[in-house]
Order: sequence, then C-alpha cells, then structure tokens
Amino acid sequence: MHKRVWVVLTASLVTAVVILLVLHARHRTPTVEAAPGPAAAEVAIAQRGTINQVLTLAGQFQPYQEIDVHPKVSGFIRHIYVDIGDRVHQGETLAVLEVPELKAQLQGTVYQVQQAKDMITRARHEVARATATAAALHADYQRLLQTSQAQPGLVAQQELDDAQAKDLSSAADVDAAQSALAAAEKGLQVAQADNNRVSALENYTNVVAPLDGVIVWRYADTGALIQGGTNSNNSTLPIVKLAQSGLMRLRLPVPEQYVRYVHLGDPVQVRVDALNRSFSGSVVRFTREVNFETRTMETEVDVPNPSLTLDSGMYALAQMRLAHTDNAVTIPLGAIVLSGNPPNTRQEVYVLDGDNRVQIRTVQVGIEGSRLAAIVSGIDPGDHVIMAAQAKYAEGEKVTPVVAQTPASETAPQSGGVIDMSGDVNSGNGGS
Repeated sequence: MHKRVWVVLTASLVTAVVILLVLHARHRTPTVEAAPGPAAAEVAIAQRGTINQVLTLAGQFQPYQEIDVHPKVSGFIRHIYVDIGDRVHQGETLAVLEVPELKAQLQGTVYQVQQAKDMITRARHEVARATATAAALHADYQRLLQTSQAQPGLVAQQELDDAQAKDLSSAADVDAAQSALAAAEKGLQVAQADNNRVSALENYTNVVAPLDGVIVWRYADTGALIQGGTNSNNSTLPIVKLAQSGLMRLRLPVPEQYVRYVHLGDPVQVRVDALNRSFSGSVVRFTREVNFETRTMETEVDVPNPSLTLDSGMYALAQMRLAHTDNAVTIPLGAIVLSGNPPNTRQEVYVLDGDNRVQIRTVQVGIEGSRLAAIVSGIDPGDHVIMAAQAKYAEGEKVTPVVAQTPASETAPQSGGVIDMSGDVNSGNGGS
C-alpha cells in the first residue's frame, strides 16, 4: 500500500517538472547571433633594402710559387747553408758544389783566350810587314815604269814585267795578312765566348735562391752527388724545395651555376678558424674553364703574408658576393604566388588598398634571397602585402590586416664545394 503511494507521488513530481520546463522554453527570448566580421590576414610592409647572395666556399692556402731548386751543373755538395723553415732572400747562397773538372775546363779556356790574343798580335805584325813590303815593291815598279816611259829602251821589258809582278804579289800578301788578322780576331771572340760559357757554369756551382721564400724541404746533405738540372732524367733530385710564402694563393672551387657572377676584383671575405682571424681580399684570377669532373671553376684570391702567419695547407672559408641589389623594394618570398600555366606563368602579389580590400597585382621579381625578394615593378614602398594563404582571399575582399615585422635587407648564403690544395697564408691588411 505504501509502495503504491510512493510510485504515484514520484510520477506526479516528474510530470510537474516536465511541464515547468516546457513552459519555460516557450517563454524564453530567442538568442540573436552576431554577424561575422572581415577575415584576418597576416601582412608585411614593403620596404626598401638590400639583398646580397653570398657564396661560401672552403679552400686551402698554397704558396704563390713553389719550386724545386736544381743546380745547373752536376757535382758534390761542398757546403749547404739552409734547412727546412729557413727564410731566404733572392740571390742568397743556398749551397756550394765541388766540380774539379770544371775548374780545369775554365783554366783551359783562359789559355785559349791568351793564345787567340797572341795570334792577333802576330797577324797584326804580318799585316804591317806585308804592307811595308808592298809599298817598297810598288815604288820600285813605278820608278822603272816612269824611266821606261821617259827613255824608251833604257829599261828592259823583262825587268819591268818582273817589277810589276812583284808589286801585284805584294798587294795580295797584304790582303792575305789582313784576312789572317780578321780570322785571329774571330778566333779570340770564340775563345772568349767559350770562356764565358765555362765561367758561367763555374758560377753555377754557387746555388742561389731565385726568389724570396721559405725552405719547405731539404733533399741533400754535404757530400751528396747532385745531378745538374739540365739532365733529361726526370728523377733528378733537387737540393731544396723553395716556397714563395710572402704572398699566398687561396684557390676556391666556384660551382658551375655561380660562374657567371665571378669577376676580377670582386670582394672576398676570408675566415681562417685556425688563427681566429678574418681577411679581406678580391678575386685576382680564374681559369675561365669549368672542370669536367667537379663542375667547378677554379678561382684564386691573393692574400699578403709578410709575417708568415698563414701556413701552407691551412683551411679557410671564403664568402664571395654574387648577385646583389641596393635600395630595392623588398617583400617576403611567401608573398609571391605563381598564376597561370606555362609558358604564360606570371608572379602575383595580394596587396591591400586604403580600405583593406584585396588587390591582385602582377609584379616583376628581381634578385631572390632565402627569405626576401626584390620587386622591380608592381609594388611601392609602404604597400601591405599578404604573406601566406593567398588562395583564401578574393579580389576586392575586405580583410583585417595583422602586420608582421619583417626585415628590409638580407644576406642570403649559398653553399659551394671544397678544393684540396696546399698553401701558406698571412695578411698584411690586418683582421680580427
């Protein structure tokens, strides 16, 4: 009995609650949804700035010149005055050779020169004798001829003919003596030339430095037999290896796609981590030829090294400026979209007008960096450009701009290769 009463009461209570909720819903004031506002768009402001494309290349220093020093003649080393690491100057004696047979040859040429001089003296005397004899015989012939002409028959014709023959013969003797003198003088010249040749060879026993530099290797010691550098044997051993390290070459491999940007005089910044220093240089030469295997062009930068701070083989990172533009209108790369199909593809930018409505403009893009692009035409400084998701916006649509802070200038690094060379470097320009 009590259970039935509780069921009835519970059902009545639930019914009352439902009725109250229905009545409340019928009398509730309906909610009015707010109209949506303009879509937000992240924009950047077009600015004037600079874009540089900088190519970073790794290379090694090597001496400006490096040569093996050979003697001109073969001989034994009597003295050697240098060792590895020594700085030498042009004309400084590196070693002295002992060549006994060369001294004998030199003495022989001295005797030949003296003999040639004696022959000249003898020939001159012979010319003088022949000239005097010819003058006397000619005078005798003239006297007889004049007498015969003045008193015909007084001088026998035979006597006159003999005098004339002797006159002509003496004149020929003079010519022969003069020819002998000329031959003797030529012989002296030959003897002197041979003496000069042997003297020059004898001077080559004193081996000197052909240029200022550093001895990077020594191949021989005192007493060693060294073959002359004119020997056709390619295995001829030099005395020392000499490197011109006061001026260093930094060889850089420029990839094929950047070769068109390389010009003589282009500035190059060189960083040597081993010394924790940087140097300024410029392009001084390049091969104008792309290597078939590496597809790079070898380019050189000269770095003065008067104090030999930089050593051969040191690695360096060089930054070479490629394409660049100054005082250009720059915008983020993301603001540029491609429109149309090849070959009629065009580059467009979504720009906001004074009422923040979208305008789609075709632009001409110049140099591009990794984040910025230079705009040649189509955009003015101060224009607001949409940076991303341009497909969401339609021409003439009004948006709410959200301005993002973007840089006006950029240095865009490009990566290159590495060349394995050896060299020595120091800069007199200073650095840090």
